Amino acid sequence: MIKYNLICKSCSKTFDSWFSSSKEYEKLKRLKHINCYNCNSLDVEKSLMSPNVLNKKTYKKEKIKFERFSDIKKTIKEYQKFIKNNFTYVGENFAYEARLIHYKNKKKSKSGIYGNTTPQELKELNEEGIETEIVPWISEKDN
Repeated sequence: MIKYNLICKSCSKTFDSWFSSSKEYEKLKRLKHINCYNCNSLDVEKSLMSPNVLNKKTYKKEKIKFERFSDIKKTIKEYQKFIKNNFTYVGENFAYEARLIHYKNKKKSKSGIYGNTTPQELKELNEEGIETEIVPWISEKDN
């Protein structure tokens, strides 16, 4: 994997992106599959990058970051376990089920619901006064 700092020549936004190799970057660039997230322009180029060299000081900082990330990941997995054990999974029907509970005054069960929804549906639910929360979710396959 290789990370490139990219810059949009149209709006001057900079952003990072990962590629499987430099050849993959070139291929995607040639096929016009690399675009700016801000203005959707295809006029995106690699910008100057400094190499990432680890010395004792940066190694310690990276180790601390990794340990902190591991702690956060462990906490998220604990939340996931709690949610799975105490809430009803409704899958892709989350927005529908949330509205059903909210508008039909469906008797609230002891457990709430959780599932998947799009950012647009989530925005609409919040505009309708239906309280929702976004919970980061780590797949069991993720390390």
